[in-house]
Amino acid sequence: MLSLTTIFIIINNTSYAVTLEELQQRFAHQPIVRANFTQIRQIQGIPHPLSSSGQMLISQHKGLWWHQQKPFPLTLLLDDNHMVQIMSGQTPQVITADSNPQLFQFNHLMRALFQADRAVLEENFNIEFSDLGQEKWRLILTPKTSPLDKLFTAITLNGQTHLDAILLTDRQGDRTELSFSHHQLTPETLSHEEEQYFKF
Repeated sequence: MLSLTTIFIIINNTSYAVTLEELQQRFAHQPIVRANFTQIRQIQGIPHPLSSSGQMLISQHKGLWWHQQKPFPLTLLLDDNHMVQIMSGQTPQVITADSNPQLFQFNHLMRALFQADRAVLEENFNIEFSDLGQEKWRLILTPKTSPLDKLFTAITLNGQTHLDAILLTDRQGDRTELSFSHHQLTPETLSHEEEQYFKF
């Protein structure tokens, strides 16, 4: 039999308004997020969209590991000091803040998106946050700093319990849609295999 407290919590949750502050706190308590991704790019002048898929892992302490499996293997690693691209049979390409400041700024931004880091987002974007009901939310980011304002018209994030989708629209009229599924928050520590992702 449900207690009155449990019933009260359930009722409260059904009518609960999501805020950006609450969202940031929620994501801050997720030390590791694992998920599958699908990326669809619609490029002006190309009739058919380009699609790719794979797995991602973001660790608050280590960074972002992005492993594309289709249409070909490609791994990106983003941490506080490096951005590494690894393709099969090739020497890893390592980019640092000193060698490419603009690209590294984008690296920093990508991690901020996944963690809803309000300070970083407000520094770079005008923010429009909407509670869509049933704990669904939308965050529309309009760039206000260079070079982001030269690249994107808007970045839109949609989610519920997790970040479910990112839509990037750029100045060329191209669109990149990222969808995330099969989110896994446990275990809250990296396995030995996952630790190796961040060593190169």
